[in-house]
Amino acid sequence: MDISTKLSRLEEILKEKAPILIAYSGGVDSSLLAAVAQEVLGPENARCVLVDGPEVPRRGVAEAVSNATALGLNLEILKGESLSKDLKQINPSDRCRHCKIGTYQTLAEAAKRYGSNSIADGANISDLGEHRPGIDAFSSCGVIHPFILAEITKQDIREIAREKGLPFWDKPSSACLYSRIPYGDEITDIKLHMIEESEEVLKNFGFTQVRVRHHGNIARIEVLPDDMLKVMGLKADIEQKIRNIGFSYVTLDLRGYRSGSMDEVLT
Repeated sequence: MDISTKLSRLEEILKEKAPILIAYSGGVDSSLLAAVAQEVLGPENARCVLVDGPEVPRRGVAEAVSNATALGLNLEILKGESLSKDLKQINPSDRCRHCKIGTYQTLAEAAKRYGSNSIADGANISDLGEHRPGIDAFSSCGVIHPFILAEITKQDIREIAREKGLPFWDKPSSACLYSRIPYGDEITDIKLHMIEESEEVLKNFGFTQVRVRHHGNIARIEVLPDDMLKVMGLKADIEQKIRNIGFSYVTLDLRGYRSGSMDEVLT
């Protein structure tokens, strides 16, 4: 199918499932889904909920609100705690599944309050080739994935957003802060703060697609391959600022940024 046909199919799906509540994060995927849903259904039938927990970067929340304001989305922000204390301590390889189930409970309460027939997220065809237990968890709870149903890929999403003139079409991919901590290592508020502060250091230097992985007292930086020389040119400043946050060692991953690098140890 060409993109035009996929978009038409997406619109049909949204009409079939309306009124709909969208699990909104402010990323490219959920932002496009929200924009199309509002265009097709109107704001009263396409409500958005952002579940804000300790795993969500503050910059991400601010950008999500900014996107929603620019698009005129019907957005509500709800506080949520997706992982229990025990699960944070264990940090299992299917952590995302537990997170999504916790998030779903918050979304389901909102959907009931709004009278929404469906809860939808921005998962797409490209996500199916990665370690994404959260998608299965959402599916088991009854959450629908309109992009997957319409056979829309990540590249399609960016192209549709670009054609619609939406400013976030080339926004870098994002992920929750939990994904920066190796499976089996305890998740703590201190670690999350260190990660978020370290990534802010890099973003303030102008890097857009960054990850700082937390390996004990080691910070493993991932940037796009084309940005590695820039990191080396700023290495003294970057190292000092990140060491001041609490890391003893600051390293640059020579493979560069890639989504889900913590999953590479899984068999």
